[in-house]
This record gives sequence, structure tokens and C-alpha cells, in this order.
Amino acid sequence: MQRHPVLIPLSQEHQRLLFVCRYLKNDAAAYEGFPLETNAKLAYIVKVFQEVMVPHIQKEEYLFEICAGRNPEIDSIIKELEREHQQISRMYSALTENTGMIEAMDLLARSLEAHIRKEERVFFEKIQTKLPDVLESISWT
Repeated sequence: MQRHPVLIPLSQEHQRLLFVCRYLKNDAAAYEGFPLETNAKLAYIVKVFQEVMVPHIQKEEYLFEICAGRNPEIDSIIKELEREHQQISRMYSALTENTGMIEAMDLLARSLEAHIRKEERVFFEKIQTKLPDVLESISWT
């Protein structure tokens, strides 16, 4: 299904975050200009979380809020996604406190990747099908 125009910016941010997920995994391939040292990866994830992830989650929380209460199936998905947002935020916050930072970054990357896939393949598809009028009412600017 083609993405609704109001969801395209979120999907584009998801693409950037999926790259981050690939980069943070234990078995990450070398990407030109992206060092594989743990501290460099940590610095990169901090930058991306501040610049992309925080505003992205705020947009999604707004989307959840205006979609909530209109369809029980969508409400259930929203609750699940909100729990995952909290879990991912806790994982990110705990990175520097973790003695096994490589494993912690890998777990964060895999959790974030699964979360993004669920938003794209399940949530976005459902709201496009069942709540197109709600999407029409959204303006990100």
C-alpha cells in the first residue's frame, strides 16, 4: 500500500533509524565514514537520538493521541507501541551505565528495528485503511 502523505516524513525518519540499527548491531558491516569503535558508535547514537529520535517519538505520540479511541484494534496496537517507546527510551538511557555496551547497543538496535517494522507494516497500514479521515486532519507544520 502506498504511504499516506502525512506518514511519509515518519517513514523517511524510520529509514534513517533503520540505518542506525544496522550500524549498531554486533555484526555490523563497515560503512565508509562510520567507525566501528564502541565509543564512536555511542557518540553517533546519542547524536541521532537527540536530533531524530526525540522529535520523531513526539510526532508519533501525537499521532497515537489523535488515533486513540476510534478503533479497538488500533487502540491495542497503540498501547503496544507506547510500551515499546518506553522500553527503547530506557534502553537508550541505560547505554552508558552498561558494562556490556556492545551487547546493549545490539539489543537496542534489534528492539528499535522490530518496533519500526511493526509501525510501518502494522500500525501505518491499519490507520491508512481504517482512519483515513484522521490522517487528512494532520499537518506537521
